[in-house]
Amino acid sequence: MAQHTKPRKVGRPKLPKGEAKGRIVPIRFNPQGIKRIEAAARSKRQTISEWVRSAINAAMQEVAP
Repeated sequence: MAQHTKPRKVGRPKLPKGEAKGRIVPIRFNPQGIKRIEAAARSKRQTISEWVRSAINAAMQEVAP
């Protein structure tokens, strides 16, 4: 009899616990806010995610240095 093995999963193997990139935090903006964020990110030559992270980090520095 032939041995049956499980088929290999497709894609990248899971990372060990604690080594994931980070946590995703969903947030909504109104259309005007999105336009302003996109313009600000473009002016800094950043992606929207990079710009939002930098803006939040700057705000946190003001609150708790």
